[in-house]
Amino acid sequence: MKPMPRTRADLGSDALSFLAERHLATIATLRADGTPHVAAVGFTYDEAAGLARVITSDGNQKVRNVERGGYAALTHVDGPRWLTLEGPASIRREPEQVTDAEQRYALRYREPRPNPRRVVIEVSVERVMGSRTLLGTEPQR
Repeated sequence: MKPMPRTRADLGSDALSFLAERHLATIATLRADGTPHVAAVGFTYDEAAGLARVITSDGNQKVRNVERGGYAALTHVDGPRWLTLEGPASIRREPEQVTDAEQRYALRYREPRPNPRRVVIEVSVERVMGSRTLLGTEPQR
């Protein structure tokens, strides 16, 4: 029997701790031609809302891809430990949403430099994959 995909409800204390540690990640989106675009990013995870947030500049490739395709995957890797959070994605431009995401980023990484073109990529986490050490079973593929 094929294993069921994991959801954010499967993120236990080890996985949540990993998502609070200072690790860089990658975001994967799809270009207009269907090929993957992968970029290095920092992101924050809001357990209560089930949202992962990336702060970035408006108009860059990942923003254009999210606006067109509406889906993204974020992956953290630290040696044998890894987690991927994926789901529908959207772009938030509201000043209060940008400020909130900047504050969350500052708590996890560092104070972001000023950027008047800043937007937020929000990923509503629906699917989770990861290493056995973080999810308690064999990695989901």
